[in-house]
Amino acid sequence: MTDYFMLDMPKEKIGAISNLGLAHLGDGVFELMVRSWLCLHGKATAKGLHKAAVGYVAAPSQARMAKKIFDALSSEEQDVFRRGRNASPHSIPQNASREEYAAATALEALFGWLWLRGERDRLNELFGKMMEDV
Repeated sequence: MTDYFMLDMPKEKIGAISNLGLAHLGDGVFELMVRSWLCLHGKATAKGLHKAAVGYVAAPSQARMAKKIFDALSSEEQDVFRRGRNASPHSIPQNASREEYAAATALEALFGWLWLRGERDRLNELFGKMMEDV
């Protein structure tokens, strides 16, 4: 049986996944981390948890967080980030600029890539750095 919470895929298989595929997965990883952070830090009441989560996972917020960590990324992680940023989405949400959406997609692609590689410690390190001043 596959353990979908403890994935550690070979590099060749990860390399076969499109940038938007990585971003799709990374979006879920990032949102789960945000939801966990909100619950663990008591940042929102039960009534406001969804609204609070949306504030963190929206493209403008993700773009600001991506800037906080970019210089801390390894060269391989920066390559994944750049590929995600250069992905061609079908549409851009109204609440985000093209640049914000590209940066958010890049962050999500990076999180998806790290998740598939089984790099939970690195995900936690980067997420912690993004949430330091919150």
